[in-house]
Amino acid sequence: MLVFGTRPEVIKMAPLIKELKKYPEDFKTTVCVTGQHREMLDQMLKVFDISPHYDLRIMDKVHDLYDLTALVLTGMRDVLAETNPDMVLVHGDTTTSATAALAAFYRQIPVGHVEAGLRTRNIYSPWPEEMNRQIIGRIATYHFAPSPQCRCNLLTEGIDDVKIVVTGNTVIDALKWVIDKINSSQEIRRGIYEELNKVGYDPSRLRNRKLVLITAHRRENFGEAFASICHAIKVLAQKYPDTDFVYPLHLNPNIRQTAYRLFGRVDDWLDNLFLIEPLSYLAFSLLMSESTVILTDSGGIQEEAPALGKPVLVTRETTERTEALGELVKLVGTDSDNIIHETSNILDNSLHHKFLLKHNSCYGDGYASARIVDYLRSLNSLL
Repeated sequence: MLVFGTRPEVIKMAPLIKELKKYPEDFKTTVCVTGQHREMLDQMLKVFDISPHYDLRIMDKVHDLYDLTALVLTGMRDVLAETNPDMVLVHGDTTTSATAALAAFYRQIPVGHVEAGLRTRNIYSPWPEEMNRQIIGRIATYHFAPSPQCRCNLLTEGIDDVKIVVTGNTVIDALKWVIDKINSSQEIRRGIYEELNKVGYDPSRLRNRKLVLITAHRRENFGEAFASICHAIKVLAQKYPDTDFVYPLHLNPNIRQTAYRLFGRVDDWLDNLFLIEPLSYLAFSLLMSESTVILTDSGGIQEEAPALGKPVLVTRETTERTEALGELVKLVGTDSDNIIHETSNILDNSLHHKFLLKHNSCYGDGYASARIVDYLRSLNSLL
């Protein structure tokens, strides 16, 4: 059974589901979703053509992390009692994943942790994700680490090396699939252009303008940190009128309301700053592939963008994805002056950008899911 509830989890678990289904003689693959991200979750399920067998539909009842944890725990109690799977696979660091792992533990069902071993060692940064992944790390029987560094992190915590498999990150599997799909179909590309036009960004601007793609949604950045990031974006948009700054706003009302308040009516005085609705994975992947630089506090984008050769400025104080830190991925924090300085360095230096395009991703080759399934098949042979 695979359990997930957020948009990023669908992206990263979809290739694994598809790989498992290649071997119906070995696996009965069951999918359970919690609905932690309702609208964005449903959108991604449609993209990857996944039909869940169980849906906890919790979000209408969730007001905080207490509700989320309690509802996932009791919902999984009933699902696991009915299905009694041989293994529960969870992904990453969400509250859905940590709570589903705990529910499986209560029934003494082995847990496999996809994207295991990421660490900052600071339980409040990122919050609550760092504690979630540490909890899963203690519960899990099998650890599918995306990199050798993640394996080392697990070993220092006393995890048996036999239970750790370095696989690469399944997000690269998904990204490779999506980019190939976009490049192989003019119809899909036209659909993406229509979507961009609908949310207020004319894709024809990509032909002769640089693009700064922006995401910001993490809880630890709420408040002064988010205000500082927004200030930097406004200054940069004024400084570089020939560059487009595109910011798809997260559906979280804390982000949306604050962003609209801080930016005001930017269309009255800036014609190169676009606050738009969230994009489909295909549309966002296209913008990533066309971007000059990406400003983000997202974990997944720190993995995806390097695979596309795109420089990333991480607007966080810590990152659990330290493998790529260097010329391509920089941790810039939330200080507006530092964000402006580092972004300007990239926008002003086209030769530097061309150099970055030759960089190889440290997050895998697009075959992580196959490695995980090969390991699970080897376990099957021992039963």
